Amino acid sequence: MKSRSQDQSLSDSRELDRSYDPLTGNPLSKPNKKTLKQRFLKLIPCCRSGSSSSINQRSTTEEGELSTVCYRPEGLDRLVQQTKFSKKELQVLYRGFKNECPSGVVNEETFKSIYSQFFPQGDSSMYAHFLFEAFDTHNNGTVSFEDFVISLSIILRGSITDKLNWAFNLYDLNKDGCITREEMTDIMHSIYDMMGKYTYPSMKDSAPKDHVDSFFQKMDKNNDGVVTMEEFLDTCQKDENIMQSMHMFDNVI
Repeated sequence: MKSRSQDQSLSDSRELDRSYDPLTGNPLSKPNKKTLKQRFLKLIPCCRSGSSSSINQRSTTEEGELSTVCYRPEGLDRLVQQTKFSKKELQVLYRGFKNECPSGVVNEETFKSIYSQFFPQGDSSMYAHFLFEAFDTHNNGTVSFEDFVISLSIILRGSITDKLNWAFNLYDLNKDGCITREEMTDIMHSIYDMMGKYTYPSMKDSAPKDHVDSFFQKMDKNNDGVVTMEEFLDTCQKDENIMQSMHMFDNVI
């Protein structure tokens, strides 16, 4: 006999992906229209819709197998409190996440494989590695649904300070509280590798170094060779272009 906690966990999981009506226990009907949120999921690692193994096409047996995976997300109400997504938005996100990651978590190699499909002209593996580490908030080598939506909530719905803190954490590769020239050089090389060599207009070989020099000239106020969180926040908040870019995805989902 299943324990009460197991029953609750299964209920939370089903409630998240809306695979059943909590009042009747019957499967819900498939939405008739693709929303902006569903289209955006195609651009997010582990949340691409349109998979041949769509959750609405699975048999009852397959649904039963998925309900017994070793990992399930936290309760829906808790995630609503931890993020700035509504219950319905979390259900859509979870459905897409489970389509691509039926085990409930994604490892780095899978993350890299999915991410590379969006940058076929270049090598995105190193940037995907840095991005994966930023999403892997528990440093356990996997990204769970909670990890994913908490970071996504910051990127899409967070305050300017929250978004800048997240970006700083991405650039601070060893998480020691400051960005070194070496770390920013690695980040820049990974970005230019991802963009590919055949961009237009073509980039000079010195472009990554030039970008790093510009970054430190602007950010390193006391010229000590590192950029602190305070320096980063202060400079970014005074830069009109950076501030505009912080609002780029405000209404995406």
